Amino acid sequence: MNNVNDALFQPHDLGTLTLPNRVLMSPLTRSRSRQPGDVPNDMNAQYYQQRAGAGLIISEATQVSPQGKGYAFTPGIHSEEQIEGWRKVTSAVHMAGGRIHMQLWHVGRISHTALQPDGNQPVAPSAIKPEGAKTFISADSGMVDVPEPRALEASEMADIVEQYRQGALNAKAAGFDGVEVHAANGYLLDQFLKSGSNHRSDEFGGSVENRMRLPLMVIEAVIGVWGKDNVGVRVSPTGSFNAMYDEDPVETFGEFAKRLNDLGISYIEVVEDSFQGNHANGRPESVIDAIRAGFNGTYIANGAYTAEEARQRIGNGRCDLVTFGRPFIANPDLPERFRQHAELNKWDDSTFYGGDERGYTDYPTLKELEISA
Repeated sequence: MNNVNDALFQPHDLGTLTLPNRVLMSPLTRSRSRQPGDVPNDMNAQYYQQRAGAGLIISEATQVSPQGKGYAFTPGIHSEEQIEGWRKVTSAVHMAGGRIHMQLWHVGRISHTALQPDGNQPVAPSAIKPEGAKTFISADSGMVDVPEPRALEASEMADIVEQYRQGALNAKAAGFDGVEVHAANGYLLDQFLKSGSNHRSDEFGGSVENRMRLPLMVIEAVIGVWGKDNVGVRVSPTGSFNAMYDEDPVETFGEFAKRLNDLGISYIEVVEDSFQGNHANGRPESVIDAIRAGFNGTYIANGAYTAEEARQRIGNGRCDLVTFGRPFIANPDLPERFRQHAELNKWDDSTFYGGDERGYTDYPTLKELEISA
């Protein structure tokens, strides 16, 4: 099929990578790492390799430290065994001709004493319990309430930065092509950015400038490892998931975009709409305008996109690339299906988190469907 004029299949230079298409795989928590140790395994390598046709894969959120863990069975990047496990994944993706960034993650207050080292309280900018936020701590726990966190001391910020820096180093050792710093969806860096979760009165809270301070320290440390061309940041300016809110997302994220532009990072991935909750009615166009005005790098859009809407918004200059989540879960060959305007497999949301191959590596490709027909 001729794709000369298809916006989704124009190449795009992203830092040191040239992406063959603009259909990217969103970071997707699937909770299938090997236990004990939260180690990526052969099944994970197969899953990512199946999806190597993406312009870029952004890995599932990966905890930078034991303190950064918030859900059972999610993978880490803070042990030698985890680095080796991720090396299987990156090798499999590269063998299939793909490209993959690691998403670096610290959950902050979205955790539980049962998941924390020595049963410690989860940490946050402020000691505010996120009402309604839940996690799972074992295979049979079900969803449990997140407890009240303790506020980080100013003296602990350097250690948080070091956790990310070491995670970035470990991601490089594991063979990734770059990293994305997770500053979205109600996790630690988002908790610092947003006024609803950051009630500090020191240099890490209050003004937008102060609320940005720790996230920018983290991003600068990661750039120190990877270089600015291989670093992206994910934000969710109007996301309400995990009890999040910001009084003025246009100001907060417009200013943050300017600072990220000054640092010269490769891209911002913006969660514009989320099935997990969003304060905006539709896509937050005024926030998108502010981010686009402040940031000259690549703008990656995320959130319940169809192929047609992605084509339209890329064509209109509203974004450069689009990450797809749930469609990529059910369609390992999603770019090819978009190319052919083919029907998509339906996803089974009962298999999103935890489990085995079912709902993970067993979704058929178009080719497999043709063969079995």
